[in-house]
Amino acid sequence: MPYAHAGPTGLGQIAQQAAQVIYQHRLISTRQLHELITPHHTRAEYLRRQLHTLRKAGLAERVGRRVSGQVELLWWLTEKGANSVEAVGLLPSRPYRMSPEAALGPLQEHTLATVETGVAFVDWARRLGHECGPLDWTPETAHYYRDDARPGEELSLVPDAVLSYVHTDAQAKQRTLLTFFIEVDRTQMTIARLAQKLHAYAAYHSYTPQPAGRANAHQRTGRTPAWRHRYPAFPRLLMVLTGASEARLDRRIADLRSLAASDPTFSASGMRAGVTTLSQLRNRGPFEAIFTPVLGPADPTDAWLRSDGVGGR
Repeated sequence: MPYAHAGPTGLGQIAQQAAQVIYQHRLISTRQLHELITPHHTRAEYLRRQLHTLRKAGLAERVGRRVSGQVELLWWLTEKGANSVEAVGLLPSRPYRMSPEAALGPLQEHTLATVETGVAFVDWARRLGHECGPLDWTPETAHYYRDDARPGEELSLVPDAVLSYVHTDAQAKQRTLLTFFIEVDRTQMTIARLAQKLHAYAAYHSYTPQPAGRANAHQRTGRTPAWRHRYPAFPRLLMVLTGASEARLDRRIADLRSLAASDPTFSASGMRAGVTTLSQLRNRGPFEAIFTPVLGPADPTDAWLRSDGVGGR
């Protein structure tokens, strides 16, 4: 999604872009903003001045956290700043509002890790001549469904992010839209809970809404799955692990694969799902063999990523 070159009035273009990106992603560090908005600048000084302009105008606030002995600033929009972005009407409205308490709270690291995953895609798109920008992923978008294992319940699947990426093959003159469900795991939840998330994706994949009064499973034949009303192809599921040693993350991947293989709903779904680490994604990029398939052979691959996108020229 390209930048909407409008935002809170009276600000320069970089400050407007920063306001949009902060609004979209809720909490983000100066370094992440620099990588997303001003990577062509060797240093982040100009961006820092623009961020302080937002703060002086009452549109943004900050909090510091200590990383490797240095203080890193994290930014979010105030109510006034969020209202200013929404008034322009160029981004989907997000009801969530950050607060100093939330910025310092237990979800801080998870929010930043999700942003870092998006930063990796943007960085590699820039290097490879593909298309993925700072507004091309949306955090925590609800997808409603029902699950035969929990009859009568209205359920909601909320990916950490839904990310769009345009892969460009200049030689073949082919552009392919790839869409990802992103799940970031910092090893804070049990592996059983993580496997339950896989089950939820499989249930959403197969969920077909029924007309009122028709709950018989045999009446689903020929009806349209719910996801087809939102996506031209079912998004690939990418699970990104971080927050522990590589050895521990490798064990976690093996345990996740084992639980996924024992889930008949997930095994029968035919979903494309892969798991990798955030460090591999950042260091090697999304088009290297860094993804361990959740089902099937355990050898890292990139094959599941390259095929079955939505093509165009």
